[in-house]
Amino acid sequence: MTREGAGRTAPAPSSRARAQSGVPGASSRGSRRVDVRDWVGGIRLSAFTGIMLGLVVLAAFVLVPSVGIYLDQRQQVAALERAVSLGKDEVAALEAERERWTDPAYITSQARERLYYVKPGEVVYLVDDDLPASAIPAEQAAVSDEVEETRNDWMSQLLRSVAGAGVSQTATSTE
Repeated sequence: MTREGAGRTAPAPSSRARAQSGVPGASSRGSRRVDVRDWVGGIRLSAFTGIMLGLVVLAAFVLVPSVGIYLDQRQQVAALERAVSLGKDEVAALEAERERWTDPAYITSQARERLYYVKPGEVVYLVDDDLPASAIPAEQAAVSDEVEETRNDWMSQLLRSVAGAGVSQTATSTE
């Protein structure tokens, strides 16, 4: 044997050759079966291709964190721009309020509403009970002079009260 043929083995027959020779696993109804070993065995990578593939993988490992940092920074910039626009709106509202406070009529109305200031000679009436008539509770019956004892089981009333408090819903205002 020569030195060239010593380390090599004979190539495996292709699927086409097996289909023609009648080897089991060959196609019998006209459908071709692909042998993956033949396909993978046919791929030959040069050193240049391996180096380029390695550089692509290395570039991906280097660039992916940088892209993530870039996206995070863009989100932060967008959030800060929204905060600046809200700040500008607030400044505009405060400047408008400052302009209102330069008007003497506005100052007078605010002093009357907030501090109850009046001009000399004016009489101010403050209404303490400004409830509508339907909200005022009805008159209660007169209290009797006799003391009466009620026949209630206080323990069952306590349990009913605690159970009722546990299942009741709290009313909240919509303001």
